[in-house]
Amino acid sequence: MSEVKVQYAKTHLSALLASVEKGEEVVISRGDKPVARLVPVDPSPVRELGFVPYEVPDAFFEPLGEKDLHLWEGQLTTD
Repeated sequence: MSEVKVQYAKTHLSALLASVEKGEEVVISRGDKPVARLVPVDPSPVRELGFVPYEVPDAFFEPLGEKDLHLWEGQLTTD
């Protein structure tokens, strides 16, 4: 863990963030008093696909009818 002053943190933020991304913690001090700590964010857990029990019905793969196809393509019908 390293400790830096506020002015240093302001001018070297990108470098400090790079250190934090590598797992290091950085304490930012105002004078001799620590006021903040930069720590890496825990990565979000990887979500597994298929977490909802759902199956696509066979009708989903059937061709669209003429009317539905025109609506899907954005063509307005008058009937």
